[in-house]
Amino acid sequence: MDFIKTAIDGVYIVEPKVFGDHRGFFMESWSQRAFEEAGLHYNFVQDNHSSSTVKGTLRGIHFQKGDKAQAKLVRCARGAVLDVAVDLRPNSATYKKWVAVELSEENKRQLLIPRGFGHGFVTLADDVEFLYKADNYYAPEADGGIRWNDPEIVVDWGIERPILSQKDETNPFLKDAVTGF
Repeated sequence: MDFIKTAIDGVYIVEPKVFGDHRGFFMESWSQRAFEEAGLHYNFVQDNHSSSTVKGTLRGIHFQKGDKAQAKLVRCARGAVLDVAVDLRPNSATYKKWVAVELSEENKRQLLIPRGFGHGFVTLADDVEFLYKADNYYAPEADGGIRWNDPEIVVDWGIERPILSQKDETNPFLKDAVTGF
């Protein structure tokens, strides 16, 4: 695996080695040994899988607060997404900065997002399958989110009118949110 640093410390693009032939392909999507050799130590405890049927579906910006925070390793197994990680750590030099990476079934890239970040994605195709590992279990009482179009963050999602859940439509703006980082 190749680990590519992004503009925000701790956020990495992970490019697995892909072996393909006329039958298809094989790749390791997770290797604790490869991560540790790169100096990245994570103990992932939960795998999640989401499906979005329509292009333009936006999920996020989500996080878990306090000691229930989660680091994530995310990837798109079918279709394509624009994946976004937002630094929500108030004492960070990159507070309120974000990184966006296209993840797709073609490029097989993954994004490693440490604790203290908000996460979201917008689908760039119909019928998207999105998978991610988390290093902490989901805890409803620690669930948090900020508005996808927060004026303090100004993420360029590449879409003006995304398809949103009720929750994502009504998430607070960052100035009103309790992040717990």
